[in-house]
Amino acid sequence: MSSPRFRFAPSPTGFFHVGGARTALFNWALARSSGGRFVLRIEDTDEARNRPEWTEGIISALEWLGISESDPSFEGPYLQSANADAHLEAARVLAESGRAYWCAMTPEEISERAAAEGVTGYGGWSRDLGLDEAPGRVLRFRVPDGETTVADMVRGEVVFDNAVIEDFVLVRGNGTPVFNLANVVDDSTVSTSG
Repeated sequence: MSSPRFRFAPSPTGFFHVGGARTALFNWALARSSGGRFVLRIEDTDEARNRPEWTEGIISALEWLGISESDPSFEGPYLQSANADAHLEAARVLAESGRAYWCAMTPEEISERAAAEGVTGYGGWSRDLGLDEAPGRVLRFRVPDGETTVADMVRGEVVFDNAVIEDFVLVRGNGTPVFNLANVVDDSTVSTSG
């Protein structure tokens, strides 16, 4: 069995903060005490909000905390965007299998329809339209009917009614994957994806 890997995956969309520092230190301490690896993966999939200086700020702040490439337990930094092809391939597989679908509604249209119907968020309105991929369309995950059960180490078995989970976006209208797809793909591979 390989040694444990403790991922720290901040997004460079703002200044590094104390909550990030706490999580990084906790994961670093776990990696060091267990003979594992501290993996720094920069979640840079939000091109509109990312800034290079915030990535540098994350790396500098970690170095100030004593977490850097000079530590033998340190791995990375990996840029999540480097795996975009794998993320989009996973999205294609989900779409072809019917587990995801294309949606042409704009955020404004979703807000208007939700207000008119007295609901919050996206109501699955494009689910059964059979739309194809096209510029401006987002790919949404088709949340299955039923329940999702999570084995939580603190709370025990937790059950969620899937009806309260909206069909969330996997790929933006500009063709880029969002972090919730990218994280699953990257976390399922133990390679340079971190």
